[in-house]
Amino acid sequence: MTTAVGKRAARKPDDDPGMLTKLLDGVYAIFKSRFLRRRFVFYLVAAFAAVTLNFIIPRLMPGDPVQLLFARFQGKLDPRAFEAIKEQFGFVQGPLFEQYLLYLRSIVTLDFGPSIMGFPVPVAQVIGSSLRWTLILAGISSVMSFLIGALLGVLAAWRRGGRIDTILLPIASVFGAFPYFFIALIAVYVLGFQLDVFPTSHAYNTAIRQDWASTEFLWSVVYHMILPLFTIVVTATGGWMLGMRNNMIGVLSQDYIVMAEAKGLSDRRIMLLYAARNAILPSLTAFGMSFGFVIAGLLLTEIVFSYPGMGYTFLLAVNARDYPVMQGIYLMITVTVLVANFIADMSYVLLDPRAR
Repeated sequence: MTTAVGKRAARKPDDDPGMLTKLLDGVYAIFKSRFLRRRFVFYLVAAFAAVTLNFIIPRLMPGDPVQLLFARFQGKLDPRAFEAIKEQFGFVQGPLFEQYLLYLRSIVTLDFGPSIMGFPVPVAQVIGSSLRWTLILAGISSVMSFLIGALLGVLAAWRRGGRIDTILLPIASVFGAFPYFFIALIAVYVLGFQLDVFPTSHAYNTAIRQDWASTEFLWSVVYHMILPLFTIVVTATGGWMLGMRNNMIGVLSQDYIVMAEAKGLSDRRIMLLYAARNAILPSLTAFGMSFGFVIAGLLLTEIVFSYPGMGYTFLLAVNARDYPVMQGIYLMITVTVLVANFIADMSYVLLDPRAR
């Protein structure tokens, strides 16, 4: 009779499932998960509600952007051109249901008409130019702060009482209590005006031609991004670090961690594959929400650095009553939040088999 030990000894290394097999199993679990199907339906309903509110709210706001445009010219425009301008901007009177159908068609075709504050530039072009800079700055800073904070939180919980837990965590928490723009103002004053180490405005040197294939232009973008990126990462890392540390402490007391230690597994494997893998699950949902709202732009930080992102563009659109741009940006925020949360749900299914 072959013993169990003999079976394990006779087992070939190829019989062990590799990383590719595990990845394919995870992808298959995503498509078969009833949890994800229910969440997908929920996100569709949420998207429909958000799109409908995006249509209704601007029409409930007092004032008319075309009337404001006329007021700027102080009666120099012919009143007979009023209706023609309204039609040009898409503010056509008619049944609300017909306006809603036209609005849905504009979403499908991504044609929101011309921008009021930048006429005749299309809304898609206005949002596209600012979205690029927001993704570069806020996107990179959000990912960096999450990864750095999560890793430091894991180490702080694993080595409780060490330097990371007793020194770095309180310092990061203090910086996390300050808003972005406050640290940005200090950084601009000290590193920009006093020491003249970094530029204090714009996303790149305006004297250089904007060419993404140019090394000089790319270095200018990176150089102008260092200071705002630093302020965002410094203020956001503490929150992720503290949250991950608390999650890790709760996970380290579980029975499967004690079992892994009793089996003699390495500390690195227990910390990363057993403890951190389960402790990071609550943080994924929070990261999905925060990364989704990145599209809104870091408004005050962008104002401090004169960074041409979505937040600054949204402020200009509100001041100009540019409803098409406001609706386009709000739609981008909604879609990004829903997609980011659905990706976080898929990560749940991959990391936690109980969610399948």
